[in-house]
Amino acid sequence: MRGFTTTIVHADRLNAIEHGSLHKPIHANVAYGYADARDLAAVFQGRQRGYSYGRQINPTVEALEHKISEMEAGVASVCFATGMGAIGTLLFSLLKAGDHFVSSSFLFGNTNSLFNSFAAHGVDVTFVDATDAREVGNAITPRTRLVFVETIANPRTQVTDLAAIGRLCREHGLVYVVDNTMTSPYLFRPVDVDASLVVNSLTKYIGGHGNVLGGALTEVGNFDWSAFPNIDPTYRSGDARLWGLTQVKKKGLRDFGAAMSPESAHHVAIGAETLALRLERQCANSMALATLLAEREEVRKVYYPGLTDHPEYDRAKALFRHPGALLSFELDSSIDVFEFLNRLQVIVKSSNLGDNRTLAIPVAHTIYYEMGAQRRASMGIDDSLIRISVGIEDIDDLVADLEMALEGSRSR
Repeated sequence: MRGFTTTIVHADRLNAIEHGSLHKPIHANVAYGYADARDLAAVFQGRQRGYSYGRQINPTVEALEHKISEMEAGVASVCFATGMGAIGTLLFSLLKAGDHFVSSSFLFGNTNSLFNSFAAHGVDVTFVDATDAREVGNAITPRTRLVFVETIANPRTQVTDLAAIGRLCREHGLVYVVDNTMTSPYLFRPVDVDASLVVNSLTKYIGGHGNVLGGALTEVGNFDWSAFPNIDPTYRSGDARLWGLTQVKKKGLRDFGAAMSPESAHHVAIGAETLALRLERQCANSMALATLLAEREEVRKVYYPGLTDHPEYDRAKALFRHPGALLSFELDSSIDVFEFLNRLQVIVKSSNLGDNRTLAIPVAHTIYYEMGAQRRASMGIDDSLIRISVGIEDIDDLVADLEMALEGSRSR
């Protein structure tokens, strides 16, 4: 077994690549021709391996899918135009009107919005505190088909009771979907907690450079899809471990259309090669900044799983290689959040996360604004909450930038 980075760096060339290239080339193709029409039909019917149409399959995207599967110790992966495209296509493909699923209440804002949209179309969702598996268990009904959680919540960094929920889903025969975006497969592999499917927003840490959108769904081989009632008879053939993902790809990706472009796949594949190197630096920087902020009188509260006073500190330590590269904090009520942010010079005032650059954003006023005050309060999102996605800059520069902004805000 080779190490994580060695495997990812050499993943492309382990398969035959045109002209001896070290990276899979960009295949900007939509359609593929066949000398024999029988081969074309066999490919479309799934009886023969090959390429049909760019919305569902492309050589460059396929190479990235193989790389993601290696990262997650999975069986197979499907890539999408965005992380939201991956989640939306997953639900669209596997759930029907009248079904029910359970979700963590501590969700990325767009995911929360998407789930409520599905509820409006007859797929019910119950939001629970996923830091306690008992809350998930209490929400399960005879109509429940799926449980969806994130590893570390954005922005308050709650750590899901991942292992216990995995055991619960296995006991009840439920599809267990784990969004691994906040940890990435370098810090954590959901296959180890009985996950069925793993979601990654490739836009974030895996891509890593803030220059490409992408998402992925990985089958890790833990779930018995032969017992899942929503698999269409068309897809009940071949390796049963792949029935769910096949339905997502053959029906969901075809019908929903959230296809990744080959150019995007190439960008993500190159960025993924340095994932481990970047995260080592980002996590070290995060720990240093969280410790600094926790000691400042201008800061009321810091949320970072690497701090010993974090409610899930022990869980994060047991599950993850490092406690992540995202933190948030509440400013003292005497400090104006916008005045503070405007004093930052190195840290960029921006959305997104997982970038090489350190990014800061006022959460309640931006990415969670549409939720409304009541929903934000239920998630513990204070108006003064600032989220920081920590980058790879020199730590002394980041420390100086934060100290300067805090001191300047205090003096007003």
